[in-house]
Amino acid sequence: MSKFKERLGKLSPKKRLYALETLPGHLAQSVQGERLHQLLTDFDFIEAKLDAVGVQGLIEDYDLARVSDVLLSEGQGESLGLIQGAIRKSAHVLEMDKTQLAGHLLGRLLDFEVPEIKGMLEQAKQWKDSLWLRPLKGNLERSGEGCLRTLNGHTSQVLAVAIAPDGKTAISASADDTLKIWDTESGTERTLTGHTNWVKAVAIAPDGKTAISASYDSTLKIWDIDSGTELRTLIGHTGKVWGVAIAPDGQTAISASHDKTLKIWDTETGKEVRTLTGHTESVNAVAIARDGKTAISASEDKTLKIWDTETGTELRTLTGHTDSVNAVAIARDGKTAISASHDKTLKIWDTETGTELRTLTGHTIGVTVAIAPDGKTVISASGDNTLKIWDTESGKKLRTLTGHAYYVNAVAIAPDGKTAISASYDRTLKIWDTESGKKLRTLTGHTNSVNAVAIAPDGKTAISASYDRTLKIWDTETGTELRTLTGHTDGVKAVAIAPDGKTAISASWDQTLKIWDIESGIELLTLTGHTREVNAVAIAPDGKTAISASRDYTLKIWDIESGKKLRTLTDDTNSLNGVEIAPNGKRVHVLRSLTGINNWVLGVAIAPDGKTVISASYDSTLKIWDTESCTELRTLTGHAHYVNTVAIAPDGKTAISASADDTLKIWDTETGTELRTLTGHTSEVWGVAITPDGQTAISASLDNTLKIWDLLSGKEIASFSGDGGFACCAIAPDGVTVVAGDRSGRVHFLRLEGVKQLTVDS
Repeated sequence: MSKFKERLGKLSPKKRLYALETLPGHLAQSVQGERLHQLLTDFDFIEAKLDAVGVQGLIEDYDLARVSDVLLSEGQGESLGLIQGAIRKSAHVLEMDKTQLAGHLLGRLLDFEVPEIKGMLEQAKQWKDSLWLRPLKGNLERSGEGCLRTLNGHTSQVLAVAIAPDGKTAISASADDTLKIWDTESGTERTLTGHTNWVKAVAIAPDGKTAISASYDSTLKIWDIDSGTELRTLIGHTGKVWGVAIAPDGQTAISASHDKTLKIWDTETGKEVRTLTGHTESVNAVAIARDGKTAISASEDKTLKIWDTETGTELRTLTGHTDSVNAVAIARDGKTAISASHDKTLKIWDTETGTELRTLTGHTIGVTVAIAPDGKTVISASGDNTLKIWDTESGKKLRTLTGHAYYVNAVAIAPDGKTAISASYDRTLKIWDTESGKKLRTLTGHTNSVNAVAIAPDGKTAISASYDRTLKIWDTETGTELRTLTGHTDGVKAVAIAPDGKTAISASWDQTLKIWDIESGIELLTLTGHTREVNAVAIAPDGKTAISASRDYTLKIWDIESGKKLRTLTDDTNSLNGVEIAPNGKRVHVLRSLTGINNWVLGVAIAPDGKTVISASYDSTLKIWDTESCTELRTLTGHAHYVNTVAIAPDGKTAISASADDTLKIWDTETGTELRTLTGHTSEVWGVAITPDGQTAISASLDNTLKIWDLLSGKEIASFSGDGGFACCAIAPDGVTVVAGDRSGRVHFLRLEGVKQLTVDS
């Protein structure tokens, strides 16, 4: 216990709150820099302040040391900046769950060799006696890297964002049919409701007092930003409204629609002034020049058009893109424009002549774009999950911003040009420092979603499989990447480790399997024969044979030593996604050939006795099978969406299923009765694992969290949030080491604190 915590414990609740609120300010005003530094690097103070006043009040304490006349050494200032940066990056998590403070400080700061930070983290490790997940390595985005802050609140993908002229307010538009007004400094939000379908675009008037939104419900709405009141609705389009822009005078707006037209509106009366026709496909976006006299539209017909806004005349058409043009931005001088296309490129245009000046390449999926006030830099946002900053004069890429877990749908640049806000399919917005030249570290992890993890029988080694076409071998004790296995030419969907722990087999969408020597990382054999993607692989207990499941509707049995295909099992009803071999190695079950399955099998587990199998299906059901007679014993119904996976408890009497309906369900395997539903996740649950003692489960969800559950009560005990949706998880034989993979490519190593570690033989 720190001296601060000891002194705090002697105070009454009222005096304790007063001390937490005023002590940092008092130390700053009295120029007690050393004491202020000690306070702000004390985990007990950080935890108490967060609990008492919230995350923003805590963040502002660090500002006191930075902006006041407190005398701090360069090292002290750096350590406080790193801690503040970590708290700010995790603010969206801590606002929802303050108990994740220790896990997030460890996850973001473990790699820094700073004495004050290391001391604080040692305190953090001891913070709690009950169950929680402790990161064993710094595998969250580090302080000082990537985005400054994440704004979290939408319940579906964020499609657009606009920043007010003062730079302190932003408005986002979402597929959850709402808009949110954000204070960019504190992260607080207000919600605007009224649209009845996705809100695709938003623009803020030059005076910062009103905003206009465009929606799939074929309308636009004008909002009073201060009150959040809807002022009027603009009706006239016959299709979805994709984009909107407001003229510099604030009195005119132009909308772009799926009905192939643009409409010019009087914002004060809400009346339609004129309709612009000429595009032959949907109009995706529109931008208005600074003089208000011209506008440029971007269309699915692969062109841009420049319009005279006063007469509605089409001045010229810009051609060159080879796919739909998603967005357009005009420089402040009005002489150049930049377009972004689904053809993965950006193009810079001379607006006076219509000439294409240059093409910017680098994204791997379609893009959108925003241009900085100085006209010299642009930021592009892409479906490849990244943003890129470009120099418009040279056409060079200055840097790439990574951190979103899904498509980045839009980006806006603040009026000062120093910060930008991105909007993503991952339901978040991120605030970025556009001027920072700090290079991101090379992450030890995958560059795409981690689909599967397997832990060796001794618990010391884990292997991850990813869509980035590689596998990685890890030391589970340190979280160190030992080696990368390359050779597949498409995503790796599954991996299995042999009982002796010396070899592994991977299954890939390149239609092959590969056998690897784990110690050396050498590819021993490639197994060919499948004609479509291979989804799963399992190794028999004797380690001599393996079986693979493919979308070519077959299973193939392989001799591991020679790599020869022994036989093919066919099922003409649908593609196979999972397979399991009984513990005795004598029976192979083609789950889809059992009558009663009418959809893809997404997951499968076999009971400890080897006599019972449970399959999880895309038809939202689970089925329990007798493996000896190959008969269906019962069907488990209750999930509202497809079931991704299932795990069976060590006693074989209960099972847990994970579903796209955001829940898990606990089942009695003998009767098929649903015992309880585990709720708490806000997105699809993709993975579940049960501890060896059968008392606890861990689930992995696309809502970016791992959750710990008490199976007896069905209650959520703790949660850990990552920087991307979790796709898989596994628990080592010791019962405390957890390995999880997320959609951003990271492999997480955590320790389940608060439970007794088991020996491998126990």
